[in-house]
Amino acid sequence: MLKIGNKVPDFCMESSSGGKVSAKDLLGQFAVFVFYPKNSTPG
Repeated sequence: MLKIGNKVPDFCMESSSGGKVSAKDLLGQFAVFVFYPKNSTPG
């Protein structure tokens, strides 16, 4: 689990605009990530 002050691990994922985004693309910026459970699952 990440805690305040931890470095973000390297990642690459799809962006909401349809492209790809990686940790290197966000270097020096603030970013908010929202994770939610898969649809129709408990949690």
